[in-house]
Amino acid sequence: MKTHLQSANDNERSDTLLIFLPGAYLKPEEFEREGFISAVRERHLAADALLVDADVSYYYDQTLSERLHADVIEPQRAKGYTSIWLVGISIGGFGALIHELARPGSVDGIVALAPYLGRRVLGAEIKKAGGLRAWQAPTGPQPDEEPDRKLWPFFQQYLAPKPSQDLPPLYLGFGLADRFASNHKLLADALPPGRVFTTEGGHDWPEWRQLWRNVLDVLPLPSLGRARQQSATRFPAAASRASSAMPSAIAA
Repeated sequence: MKTHLQSANDNERSDTLLIFLPGAYLKPEEFEREGFISAVRERHLAADALLVDADVSYYYDQTLSERLHADVIEPQRAKGYTSIWLVGISIGGFGALIHELARPGSVDGIVALAPYLGRRVLGAEIKKAGGLRAWQAPTGPQPDEEPDRKLWPFFQQYLAPKPSQDLPPLYLGFGLADRFASNHKLLADALPPGRVFTTEGGHDWPEWRQLWRNVLDVLPLPSLGRARQQSATRFPAAASRASSAMPSAIAA
């Protein structure tokens, strides 16, 4: 995977890294063009940004998790990053989540903006059952091995009174008119209110820009200008809720 690093500080590498995964048919440099990197810098956060060219071919051949881990995450850990977050848009959010399924605990946090969360028919089954709190994952042989069959049981782990410390914090943002919003709302019910962000609008950059800025205001990321040994971290303030083939119905 090709990557491009944007440092938070020209004179020093941060201990924290944000890895950005684009949507389908989007280019990683669009994160920079759309103000995602400048939003980090405006907040004086000690978090470097790594733009990853994770195009749809990795989803078609189901090698996303393998390549992301081997080509990106492991090498960045070796360079000294002690805290790594995945930030994904649409299918990039899906990629961040299925990577956690494949490599539990390998990252320190996930931000999923308007993520593809699997087939609507499965979401409809969960909604009919009364939501994630009531739904029981089927046991026994399944009709297929699509990742979403494992994704929803994974989300239920966030419902535990005391989720495992190995479970990375998950922040969700989506537009209320997003074409995937019905599934987003199911996931939102499993997360603390301060980790769910909504905005008017659908599935496009204006909504994603606003959501990123809102999420970024509460992410527990270190600030520039503080001693490393103090491990200074901004803690979230009260936040308003403002198969073998690539999954279908994804354009971005």
